[in-house]
Amino acid sequence: MALSEPAGSARTASRSSLLDFAARGLDFASATHRRASLLLVLVALFAFLPGFGSISPIDRDEARFSQATKQMLESGNFVDIRYKETARHKKPVGIYWLQAASVATAEALVGPSARTTIAFYRIPSLLAAIGAVLLTYWTALGFVTRRGAFLAGLMMASCVLLGVEARLAKTDAVLLFTTLASMGALARAYLRPAPAKADLGLAALFWTAMAAGILVKGPLAPMFVGLPILVLAIADRSARFMRPLMPLPGLLWCLLLCLPWFIAIYFVTGGAFYEHAVGVDMLGKVAEGAEGHWGPPGTYLLAVWGTFWPSVVLVAMAVPFAWKNRRERPVRLLLALIVPCWLVFEIAATKLPHYVLPLYPALAILTALAVERGAVDAVGKRLGDLRGLWGILGSILVVVLGGAFIWLKGDWAYGVAAVPFLALSIYVLFRASFGFRPAGAAAAFTTAACGALLLYVGVYQFLLPHMRAVWISERLAEVARESGCPASSIATVPYQEPSLAFLVGTDLRFTDPVQAADLLKQGGCTMAFVGSNMVPLFEQRAREIGLRYKAASSISGFTYNGGRNVVITVFRPLEGNP
Repeated sequence: MALSEPAGSARTASRSSLLDFAARGLDFASATHRRASLLLVLVALFAFLPGFGSISPIDRDEARFSQATKQMLESGNFVDIRYKETARHKKPVGIYWLQAASVATAEALVGPSARTTIAFYRIPSLLAAIGAVLLTYWTALGFVTRRGAFLAGLMMASCVLLGVEARLAKTDAVLLFTTLASMGALARAYLRPAPAKADLGLAALFWTAMAAGILVKGPLAPMFVGLPILVLAIADRSARFMRPLMPLPGLLWCLLLCLPWFIAIYFVTGGAFYEHAVGVDMLGKVAEGAEGHWGPPGTYLLAVWGTFWPSVVLVAMAVPFAWKNRRERPVRLLLALIVPCWLVFEIAATKLPHYVLPLYPALAILTALAVERGAVDAVGKRLGDLRGLWGILGSILVVVLGGAFIWLKGDWAYGVAAVPFLALSIYVLFRASFGFRPAGAAAAFTTAACGALLLYVGVYQFLLPHMRAVWISERLAEVARESGCPASSIATVPYQEPSLAFLVGTDLRFTDPVQAADLLKQGGCTMAFVGSNMVPLFEQRAREIGLRYKAASSISGFTYNGGRNVVITVFRPLEGNP
């Protein structure tokens, strides 16, 4: 992967001016805290907003969370969590409350349509992702200068995985925000010179964020902070660094915030919530790969090259620095925030990319520290050549998604609109790769981050929302809306994705071919969505009961969960059924 500098003074000047501009931009951004914070928010918005409202609800996790929240609003029951008729006892209630508050506010402003508008359910994730970028900056200020802290925040803003989670109405962006608040408070406490006194503000932040994390995702939140505390206490042979965080009163405060709902859900469900959430969902994921998401140890070490792109290039270059300086107090703290939890997730059987997201801010800060001390600029040729991954991985992503767009028969007008953004992003990414040595790591990464942001605009705004073949639920929901039939008069088999219930209505009937035909026999405004493999059974039942029907339309597409082509026929009853 060796990269050589192309000859030619004009090319060198062009490359130099681009990276020099990035370096000056870093200096400008980090001149004051207010400016750094404002620019990080703007960068985060530029990274996270493309496609935010235009990408259809994603099956299955996002759609299940959103549908459960919608049912809370419909039922007025904000304690028990339900997905259609089934109890949803996997995660605590925090994310549903946040989404419900967002949607209720939107309903007051725009009306009933807010309940089936996925963007309003995604707002808590968006705000949490932006908050995580700012918290990364704030936490990094305890380790590096304002310039280095801005660089760490930029690493998170341009992170592929955080960009994905910012657009999904589920727990992970919010968990990152709450966990990072606790981590930042812990870092401030640990780096204080001893003996440190109790700090009410810092303690309140630490324990309130911990309580919020527990309400969002249960025991994972304390694990992300508890394991580092244990490791640091063993390494330092003392836990006195916890004194500013006021452990005993703080723990009582945390319990006061958490316990009311956990007690309420125990009585409402007769203990079933704990049996499923802990015994099945959590412990089951440790012992075996839940829902087919198994992976061997080392999976996250491999996945990080895609999920933390483009920052991962500098992270890899910072590894020798981290090892060499592992006994320094700041480095020891950052390693404690990363390594123990990373090992736990590598050992656990179930592997999902977002599990390690709360560890990425510490990776970004450790890398910024290495950059600031000149360790990244001084890496050898083998590690230095990794800079080529900025352009290479970006090009691979463009080719793969472009090919998918063509194969899935995306709207050509949007495909053409994406081309300038994608082409410019690849140009900028390769400029960052070639300019790494002369301009330095900080300027090169800033340039690469700009290239990544351009790529995200092309992908999220123009390609993904307009791959019509994969948005089957959206197209079926359009048919349902045009018919005017209530959700309770619509049956679907075997296509029963949560996104369809979210878009059509909670009362949508997930049923079988026999019951679908029986529903149409009732007459009136009824319809059935029947997959091609179930049509013979539907037709057989129709003959048995004397149902006269017509195929109103047919929708073909590709299910990204099952990875197969499907054809769904929309059946309507004819007038005059006996």
